[in-house]
Formats: sequence, structure tokens, C-alpha cells
Amino acid sequence: MNVIYVLIPIAIIIVAIALLVFFWAVKANQFDDLERQGSAILFDDDVADIVKPTPQAAAEPKSPSPSTTSPTAPDTTSADQKPDSH
Repeated sequence: MNVIYVLIPIAIIIVAIALLVFFWAVKANQFDDLERQGSAILFDDDVADIVKPTPQAAAEPKSPSPSTTSPTAPDTTSADQKPDSH
């Protein structure tokens, strides 16, 4: 019987937290568009997989950045030199 004195306040706290989360969701407009997610399953995801460049990325020059280029050794072999065949 003593456990009821613990369970009732815990239940009231849980209900209060649930009500606070519900009212936060309503205030944050979480329930405004209920139809979009239901109809999104009907359409292909192929369109979402295509990455479109942003206007900022399109305006930037196409020069390679130093972090993405790998240093390569210059080609020392010319057409008139023959490799050593010892």
C-alpha cells in the first residue's frame, strides 16, 4: 500500500512531461503538414538523390584547392630517351 504513495506522484510527473512535450510540438508547428509524409511514399526517391549545385558553389571558380590536389612527380621520361635495360 505504501508503494501507491510513490507511484501516484511519478504518474503525475510523467503525464505533466507528456503534456509539455505535446504543447511544445503544437507550438513548434509539428502537426501542420500531416499529408506530405503520407504521400511521399508514393513517389520515387531518384529525384532526391540528384545533388544540384548551390548558387554559391556555381559562382566559385573551378580551381582545385591545395588540400584536394595530390603532388605528383614531374614526368622525366621524354620520347627520345629510352629506359635502361641492364
